Amino acid sequence: MDEILLLNRWIHIGAGFVGFFMAPAALAVRKGGPAHRLWGRIFFWAMVVAGTTAIFSASVKGLSFLLLTGIFSLYLAWFGYRSLYHKHMGRGQQASIYDWIGVGLGLMVFGGTIVYGLVTRNVISLVFGSIGANFAVQQLRAFRRPGPWPTGQWLHNHISGFVGAYIAAVSAFSATSLTFIPWPWNFLWPTLVMVPPLVWVQRRYKAKFSQGQRPEQIVEVRLQKQA
Repeated sequence: MDEILLLNRWIHIGAGFVGFFMAPAALAVRKGGPAHRLWGRIFFWAMVVAGTTAIFSASVKGLSFLLLTGIFSLYLAWFGYRSLYHKHMGRGQQASIYDWIGVGLGLMVFGGTIVYGLVTRNVISLVFGSIGANFAVQQLRAFRRPGPWPTGQWLHNHISGFVGAYIAAVSAFSATSLTFIPWPWNFLWPTLVMVPPLVWVQRRYKAKFSQGQRPEQIVEVRLQKQA
């Protein structure tokens, strides 16, 4: 088992290292362009590997913090990735079975995380569970809402999901490795640094959409086959 855990650790480190650099690379190029899609796809799969290996290691060692961050980053990465398939939601397009399964699992996992946090008085569990449950509930409401989604909603979800997954991954790395930073600042600084620019970008896009601009006028839009 020790050898398996060691191999799992190196795979986790490698995937996390790739993800740390791929996210800024995707943000630095034209949104929706070939390079953006390539770096974003690599980032997504890096987060899948990093999150899966974190969950495995945490389950074996009984590390609740690592387990929660692994689940949280995985869900946000899925949330951001699936949003690319929601460009015509409510206009002849409906949520697929993958969307319903993902939302259902999210509600169960994050609901259980909240209960665990309340029973054990674990603040981190309550924070992760509440944020994750909020994402899942909002997505569930969106899937059930009749009529078309607001203009650019899929783009907002895409940005929030991927940037959120990146913040969660950096927070986990900082909390477990940058021990020279006092707790809880070693866990919170990625959120404090990255959320304000995220909010600014979201508001900037929202203002453009309210002026009648379409997403394809702002970013390069590629239509994915529904899955």
